[in-house]
Amino acid sequence: MARLTHEQFIERFKSIKLLALDVDGVLTDDSIFFGSGGQEFKRFNISDGFYMVIGMKSGLELAIVSGRYSAATDSRMKDLGVKYVLQARKDKVEQIAPLLDELGLTFDDVAFVGNEILDIKLARKVGLSIAVADSSPDLIDEVNYVTERAGGKGAVREVIECYFEAVDINPKDLVI
Repeated sequence: MARLTHEQFIERFKSIKLLALDVDGVLTDDSIFFGSGGQEFKRFNISDGFYMVIGMKSGLELAIVSGRYSAATDSRMKDLGVKYVLQARKDKVEQIAPLLDELGLTFDDVAFVGNEILDIKLARKVGLSIAVADSSPDLIDEVNYVTERAGGKGAVREVIECYFEAVDINPKDLVI
C-alpha cells in the first residue's frame, strides 16, 4: 500500500469520526506481567492516556478493540473514561461493526491503530489505517501510516497530536 505523507495523513484525518485502538502492543509495550495468583498487570503509557482524555474532551470518539479480554484493560479504560471497550474477539471487523451501526458510522469514518497480523483485516477495512513503529512488517505493508513512536511509548499520543493538527485544535486550550 502507498504510504501517506504526514500532510496527506493530516488531511485524511479531518474526515475521521472514531479512533479505534488495539491494546497490547499499541497502548502497551506488548508486555504482560502475571502475579503468582494469576493477576494480570499491564504497563500503559501515561502520555497516551492523557491525550486520549483530552482527545475525547475535544469531541473525538474512541473505541478499544482487543482480541483478548483483560481486566487490566477494563480498569485502565474506565479510569480514562473510554466508553467503548470491545474485547475478546479475534475478528475485529465483526467486533466493531455493531458499534459503528449504533453510532451511525461507516468503516470509512474510522481510523484504526494496530501492531500485529491480527489487525490486518480491520486495517484493510477502515478509512485510515495506522501501525505503530514496532509493528509486524506484515501489518506495516498494509497501512496508510506508520508512527515514529513504538507501541506503549507514545505512539497513541502521536496519533492524537495529528488529530489535533487536522482539526486545528491546540491541546493546551483544553487543559490550561
